[in-house]
Amino acid sequence: MNHPFRIGVLGSGKGSNFVALADAVAAGKIPAQIAIVLSDVESAGILAHARERKIPAQFIPPGKFRTKLDEDAERAFVVALQNTKVDLIVLAGFMRVLKGDFLRAFEGRIVNVHPSLLPSFPGLEAWKQALDHGVKVTGCTVHFVDAGVDSGAIIGQQTVPVLDNDTAESLHARIHAAEHELYPRCVAALARKEISVAGRRVIWKKS
Repeated sequence: MNHPFRIGVLGSGKGSNFVALADAVAAGKIPAQIAIVLSDVESAGILAHARERKIPAQFIPPGKFRTKLDEDAERAFVVALQNTKVDLIVLAGFMRVLKGDFLRAFEGRIVNVHPSLLPSFPGLEAWKQALDHGVKVTGCTVHFVDAGVDSGAIIGQQTVPVLDNDTAESLHARIHAAEHELYPRCVAALARKEISVAGRRVIWKKS
């Protein structure tokens, strides 16, 4: 019998995307189990949300760098995920750039959600970038993680209109709501093996 598809989640903050994923798993919309939640922030809300749901949750100190994991921390994250035998790693507000050894350990099995329609507005505060640029439509993107910044192959996107009276906060809130719809849908497709990758193109099999 095949073991259930196992997901590891990494996050640094409140964990709203994790909650959306966990709720979708509980509702049977994602045929998988969340096997472990890891955070580089000891007080992160995502750890509390995981423990409330009786999902194993662990803080791993990130080390001395501000934007990436140091070597010891990276090794600890990799070992924790390998020991849990995860099939997919889902980044849910994880605020550190993943580097070579981590990416090689889980090549093609790490996904992220970004609050813009990539390749537009990569990097930090993408909703504010979109507002400042004056675009009329933005949104969110689920993509595979590679060595670049928000540059991996695109799995799915959902649009969000930019309203004339939007502030950075109001636009960010609507993009967040779109993420909570798009991310579970994409993770479910990955768990069902309905997605194949050809170069930079991600192909969804017709169900």
